[in-house]
Amino acid sequence: MHDHPRQLSRLDRVLAGLQRALGTVAGAAVAARPSPGAPHPIPELDARARRHTAGLMRINHTGEVCAQALYDGQAALARDPATRAYLEGAAAEETDHLAWCAERLRELDDHGSLFNPVWYAGSFAIGVLAAAAGDRWSLGFVVETERQVEAHLGNHLRLLPASDARSRAILATMQADEARHAGNAHARGGARLPFPVPALMRSAAALMKVVAYRV
Repeated sequence: MHDHPRQLSRLDRVLAGLQRALGTVAGAAVAARPSPGAPHPIPELDARARRHTAGLMRINHTGEVCAQALYDGQAALARDPATRAYLEGAAAEETDHLAWCAERLRELDDHGSLFNPVWYAGSFAIGVLAAAAGDRWSLGFVVETERQVEAHLGNHLRLLPASDARSRAILATMQADEARHAGNAHARGGARLPFPVPALMRSAAALMKVVAYRV
């Protein structure tokens, strides 16, 4: 008699995602890739520039907390195993981003947003809802999310102090990864999200940025 590996139910996957949440919000992310900022020296920043840079990197760290939650929620209810595998692979790269941003915040003697558990819970719920609508809509949500994040990172690259090549290298690599995630999700059949969903997503992201920059 042969033992077969137990197939995880949707509930099992949701519970596993929530367990991963504890590691995410506790700052336990470990990158599989070295930080793109590592080859660049830690810049000397005055107090104002350091606070501004920390605020920007805190926004990006919170964005990666949200990305982990979204992908975990979507993967938990993905119907096609290939879609689930894609989402889990993308989430692994987002873990790199999370770890890189956390490391840069520590170098700036700062920390992630105090509201990260709230951001995670809300984003996980959104990911579950997107996946419940079907894989095409879930993938479409990835496309829209990543395109908005790609544009946001481009703006932060313009806002960072010119001397901070270390943070700039991190965000540039993240931006390239997000663009690739969007392209892959589109190629897998991601549906175009109807109005007003993209606008609502931008509004929610704007609120998160305002709060995370400060707290």
